[in-house]
Amino acid sequence: MSAEAAPAPERLPVSVITGFLGSGKTTLLKYLLKHPDMGQTAVIINEFGEVGLDHLLVEKAEDDTILLDSGCLCCTIRGDLIDAMRRLYKRRHKGEIPPFKRVVIETTGLADPAPILHTLMQDPVLTSVYRLDGVIATVDAVNGWMQMDRQMESVKQAAVADRLLLTKCDLADADRVAALEARLRRLNPAAPIIRVAQGVVDPAALFNAGLYNPESKSLDVQRWLREEAYAPPHDDHEHHDHGHHDHDHGHDHDHGHDHAHHDHDHAHGLDVNRHDAHIRAFCIIRDKPLDWERFCAWIDMLTTTQGPDLLRIKGLLSVAGESQPVAIHGVQHLFHPPVLLPSWPSDDRRSKLVFITRDLDQAAITESMNAFLDDATAA
Repeated sequence: MSAEAAPAPERLPVSVITGFLGSGKTTLLKYLLKHPDMGQTAVIINEFGEVGLDHLLVEKAEDDTILLDSGCLCCTIRGDLIDAMRRLYKRRHKGEIPPFKRVVIETTGLADPAPILHTLMQDPVLTSVYRLDGVIATVDAVNGWMQMDRQMESVKQAAVADRLLLTKCDLADADRVAALEARLRRLNPAAPIIRVAQGVVDPAALFNAGLYNPESKSLDVQRWLREEAYAPPHDDHEHHDHGHHDHDHGHDHDHGHDHAHHDHDHAHGLDVNRHDAHIRAFCIIRDKPLDWERFCAWIDMLTTTQGPDLLRIKGLLSVAGESQPVAIHGVQHLFHPPVLLPSWPSDDRRSKLVFITRDLDQAAITESMNAFLDDATAA
């Protein structure tokens, strides 16, 4: 892994909407497609019929593309996603379709979003013209608790999301909504939770979740990383022992051992979940600059041996001999090319790594990292 300059901001942002069957993705999309703020957006779906577009058709319709009066462009996937996205960009470049500025991809209800993220990270043509903005996961406020108990995929969808949409809030008991919101917060501490009724949501709340913030025309690390969300309550980030290289600010958000929430859940007739106990979200902070080669060797080892269980990794790194920070982002065994940022976002120059893992705890990853990096400092 070698750090490269900050990516050109003109690459088109791509947002992935995921969520379990019946969690409200279609209702959400129907609302978004009509919204005036969604003009110049291309939405890729599996079938037009599922979204019910007939009454919106105005300008022109082709086999796999429909232009809507809101300015949205709606496309269906013919073949695989790579072909669809390449074809979409080629037609944009040739002027055959309007010059959309954003892409939204809807996944199927049972889909693990990781393969789509891998596609966006790995295909050389797509990575040159598109950039991942974020993952939006819909969670049904009425049935979400039961679905997460029964389906590991629904837990993974929520765990890797950058935005969590709690749908059908108007149909669910207030206590149940609060309990589900608390469960999601433990599962994914950094993702904003947005309550939605009948698909109504401000598009601005869903997008611009990536490292590049088009509003400020800059790289916004603190908004993207949000490492403070992983700290335990009353944690003092400024107080740490300088005699050690590594500090575990944050803890395993492991619902399986959280007795206070356990009691709350049973008080409301809700069974304690089974799948969440496998998911852990934490932040590791390291004081000393990292030896880049050693760090890359460690990441390579970690992704090779534990890739399927490294659901998502984000990091801001202080690299020895480099005055600028490096941002990294990985999904399972694949990483985006590291980005050398223009400057540090604050006076805090420590390395911060945020993990969402399955069946991997913080102590094991910290010990593994120290074994590689402290060898370098001892050499």
